[in-house]
Amino acid sequence: MTEVHSLSADATLRPHGETDLGAKVASRICHDLANPLGAIANGLELLLMTGLEPTPELSLLQDSVASASARIRWFRLAFGPAGPQRVGRAEVTDILRAISRGTRLSYDWTVQGDAPRGEVKAVFLLLQCLEAALPLGGRLTISRSDDAWQVTAHSSRLRFDPSLWASLTSPEVPSPDTPAQVQFALLPQALAELGRALQVEAGTDQIRARF
Repeated sequence: MTEVHSLSADATLRPHGETDLGAKVASRICHDLANPLGAIANGLELLLMTGLEPTPELSLLQDSVASASARIRWFRLAFGPAGPQRVGRAEVTDILRAISRGTRLSYDWTVQGDAPRGEVKAVFLLLQCLEAALPLGGRLTISRSDDAWQVTAHSSRLRFDPSLWASLTSPEVPSPDTPAQVQFALLPQALAELGRALQVEAGTDQIRARF
């Protein structure tokens, strides 16, 4: 493993108020989308209860709704306000299990018990950063020792972009401004609010990140 960079918690960041407003908007959008998705899921279940024969088309609809619901729950944790609440292990593993169904990604959440919402928010943003380096899929392992978190991405083929990851580890490097890479812009802010520093090591078949 070769160490890449270390991010200091006092990096230059956006004003807290702007970030907090964006998080509230994200949470509101997720909340408003969750209700109609839940209604669709309930409607499909009622159709099956009436004796309608299951078909590949219905199964596809059910899987799509479940995936979208899991993605919204993920977004609510990753992009919503951190807050003082704690997040239970059951909720996290349920989201990860649902979101990985039918994909080439798998998640191994080894953390026992619940965790502060702000820390889970940072982990979910970090997971999204690591997913960008796994074009052919892979396995992501999340662990915590005392107060330190470690997330490791394993894959036979990695796409590690040093210039992209430098935005996490160097305040002088501007954050990406594309929607697909918004997690790279938000993770430094989440870590700064926790008073944490990020360390990243990249090798031929795995990337290890700690904070």
